[in-house]
Amino acid sequence: MKYFKKLVGKNVYLSPMNVEDAEIYTKWLNDFDVTDGVGNSTMILSVEYERDWIIKNSNQYQFAIVRLDNDKLIGNCSIHAINQIRQCAEVGLFIGDEENRNKGYGEEVLNLLLYYGFNYLNLNNIMLRVFSFNERAINCYKKVGFKEMGRRRQSYYLRGNYYDEVYMDILREEYNK
Repeated sequence: MKYFKKLVGKNVYLSPMNVEDAEIYTKWLNDFDVTDGVGNSTMILSVEYERDWIIKNSNQYQFAIVRLDNDKLIGNCSIHAINQIRQCAEVGLFIGDEENRNKGYGEEVLNLLLYYGFNYLNLNNIMLRVFSFNERAINCYKKVGFKEMGRRRQSYYLRGNYYDEVYMDILREEYNK
């Protein structure tokens, strides 16, 4: 088996990333439908680069998102920018193929990351960043309990337009309610 069920939800589980998936990640990370939302559409990534990145970051909190019913890789997520002294971190995720979006997987992934971050990493504040045009993601984050805490106005240029970078966070006590 190439995936390991580290964090298991109802429909998906989070597994350590597998270097054998570098080609799939490279496909997604060169797809504007994915990269416009995560803010790295200007990057051009090769399979070799992605393979090296997975190897170098394998001891970080980077996870493959895998469907529980068929063990199919559908995306990636992470807890990063961890500051143990201040007990805060950031999370991020993407779902690769459109066929797996709008099915509640993102919400489930966030709940798994929050559970892990608050209960195992002893975090108190977890934040994320999202661009103002990405209403689908913003609605998902609000559903999980994230609240907007600020904006960096017109800081993201994409296809002729400027968008705000929206900062959202959730506290352990809010998550536990």
